[in-house]
Amino acid sequence: MESVVHFEMPCDDRGRVAKFYSEAFGWKMQKLGEEMGDYVIATTGESDENGRPKEPGVTNGGFYPRTADAPHPSVVIAVADIVKAMATVTKAGGTILGEPQSIPGIGQFVSFLDTEGNRASMLQGG
Repeated sequence: MESVVHFEMPCDDRGRVAKFYSEAFGWKMQKLGEEMGDYVIATTGESDENGRPKEPGVTNGGFYPRTADAPHPSVVIAVADIVKAMATVTKAGGTILGEPQSIPGIGQFVSFLDTEGNRASMLQGG
């Protein structure tokens, strides 16, 4: 069984979203640069040197610039083989959104729509 390992939410203002979640929940927020898509990493619990949660059940996440193609939150599901998982999602009635992208130091990532039109993503660590 594959599990949710990350959440993502869109934002309009990186500084504002970082300030809000830091103040409201005590999350550690790290704004990445343009080379990483202006992503904001949200660390929601104690994490190891690779940014992975130390405690079971803790899920870290991030915020990306809101676009017309990605206006809603989504979850990221860990998969062992992204190519096989893409085929399985398609066979189950989902729609793959583009080709897998490489995230430096993390792995391969691709988004999809489920049968209800919800956007989610898959990640193969590497």
